[in-house]
Amino acid sequence: MREGLSEPADSPRPNSRPPVPASTDPRRLSATNDFVVQFANVNGSGSASANRLFARSILRMGVPIASRNIFPSNIQGLPTWYEVRVSGHGHLGRRGGVDFMVAMNPQTWDRDVASIEPGGYLFYDSTRPMPASKFRPDINVVGMPLTELTNSAYKDPRQRQLFKNIIYVGALGRLLGIETEVLQQLIAEQFRGKDKLIPPNYEALEMGRAYAEAHLPEIGLKVERSDMVGDRIFIEGNDAAGLGCVYGGATVAAWYPITPSTSLAEAFTKHCHRFRVDKETGEHRFAIVQAEDELASIGMVIGAAWNGARAFTATSGPGISLMQEFIGLAYFAEVPAVLFDVQRGGPSTGMPTRTQQSDILVCAYASHGDTKHILLFPEDPRECFTMAADALDLADRLQTPVFVLLDLDIGMNEWLCEPLEWDDARRMDRGKVLTTAELESGRDFGRYLDVDHDGIAYRTYPGTHPTRGSFFTRGTSRDRYARYTEEGGAYVDNMQRLLRKFETAKGIVPAPLRLDAPSPTRIGAIYFGSTSAAMREALGVLDERGIDLDTLRIRAFPFSDAVIDFILAHDQVFVIEQNRDAQLRTLIVNECVIDPARLIPILHYDGTPITARFIVDAIARHVDAVGGAAREAAE
Repeated sequence: MREGLSEPADSPRPNSRPPVPASTDPRRLSATNDFVVQFANVNGSGSASANRLFARSILRMGVPIASRNIFPSNIQGLPTWYEVRVSGHGHLGRRGGVDFMVAMNPQTWDRDVASIEPGGYLFYDSTRPMPASKFRPDINVVGMPLTELTNSAYKDPRQRQLFKNIIYVGALGRLLGIETEVLQQLIAEQFRGKDKLIPPNYEALEMGRAYAEAHLPEIGLKVERSDMVGDRIFIEGNDAAGLGCVYGGATVAAWYPITPSTSLAEAFTKHCHRFRVDKETGEHRFAIVQAEDELASIGMVIGAAWNGARAFTATSGPGISLMQEFIGLAYFAEVPAVLFDVQRGGPSTGMPTRTQQSDILVCAYASHGDTKHILLFPEDPRECFTMAADALDLADRLQTPVFVLLDLDIGMNEWLCEPLEWDDARRMDRGKVLTTAELESGRDFGRYLDVDHDGIAYRTYPGTHPTRGSFFTRGTSRDRYARYTEEGGAYVDNMQRLLRKFETAKGIVPAPLRLDAPSPTRIGAIYFGSTSAAMREALGVLDERGIDLDTLRIRAFPFSDAVIDFILAHDQVFVIEQNRDAQLRTLIVNECVIDPARLIPILHYDGTPITARFIVDAIARHVDAVGGAAREAAE
């Protein structure tokens, strides 16, 4: 059995982890700008827009939030949850536990009630009486006859469902202290251009607010105006990545629909229609193809890139599995290609609408034979934007596939992040591309000739010159001048050059970011991607417990020497990741030739985003155990 700190098979649900009380009174939680609200709804009920309205209203009051949408992999009828963490401290990771549950789904009632922290609040539709056995004595129950109210006000069944959602938002606004004007402004923005829908939504909002004011008790959770949001934006990672592709010069996207990456291709389409259509002629300066399958989509990307276009595909783990043959072709023929892998739970179909970081190894070594690929690990939508453009530059410069490894948590959830920035002076790095004049200068040209001894050969776009340059490529072995051969020496020469190119990549991919503890420590932690938000919060809690950690956030593979230096500078290093098999740790051990005993895996893989609580508990348990063993040895 693998040693380390992972989630046992019979671990409690993430929402029912040991609570952190927000009040000295266990019967009534009290907190301002620091609590978690969760909505339990049914997929297809129209609740999503109402719940997002609630979340955005808190942002408009200047209070940071972190929202998570937990939804099933079907169209309609199954349970869905929407979680809003209100954090005046600015914590953007998932906390775990629920302080205020809006229970609108009878199917999940027992689970939802069980997830509430002691002293927390249960808000539910009290139109039909519930037996006492369905409640907990250590929580506060707030009942509101939502169905009765909506049935008396509306006759159309669809209106009843939709406006019930707005009514409960109005009630929550009154209970939590959210300003009515803020909610009204958001409704007006949501229905801009559909003015006739605004007054009915105002009326439903007021119906809920008025009922709560007249009939519902005061609660201990409040939202107060703040100025902690500033100029930050609220955006999904997939949307930001799609925009980054536009800014980075991508003109071709080929993709096949798969959760959770579909919205990335859709975002690229949306942004292209805004930025890539000639205003005078209406000409589209982009090509977007929904292919018949994943293999076809990556084939189209490679074909477009071979002909000089900047091209990408968006997929998830099952798609990467199907693309393996063409990925190997792009690696061996040295054709630029960018692949966005928005990771989800696997293997096989796995959990299509849950998050994991479980495609690291399959992407690092994708295809048969000896292959190694560039990986980028964005931590939030802002880095999705910048790394999308970086990936296109790296693919051209290194003439190889580049993988951008998001996950569902980043890709399909809205995150509060710094505004996206672009340097207008930046130009695309097309790498070593020869012009007609350079080809006619008499220089020696071989498509796979390593002139600069960095492993990167010079290339041409097809048609650059009628008799010189490259028109075709192949996936079979060849010599430095692209002539077919199966001679062992030529093959070894080519494979060694590809390794030199990978070494070159170490110096140009995004470097890891190191943060040292205020006091010297021999304990370190390595993390990456969407784990960052929880890790930053965990560091503060660990500091309060007297546990100092140096940290290193890995942003790319291949690993620079800074990763090895960090590990060797510490006696033990925790590696925090969201998969079962410690894939990043495995990659570090393999590529950096590190003693596995130095690296302690902390593994979270139940499909929900990792929490600071989970990280703190795992590290504290290990530190306490090591300390106890040391004391016993000394005695």
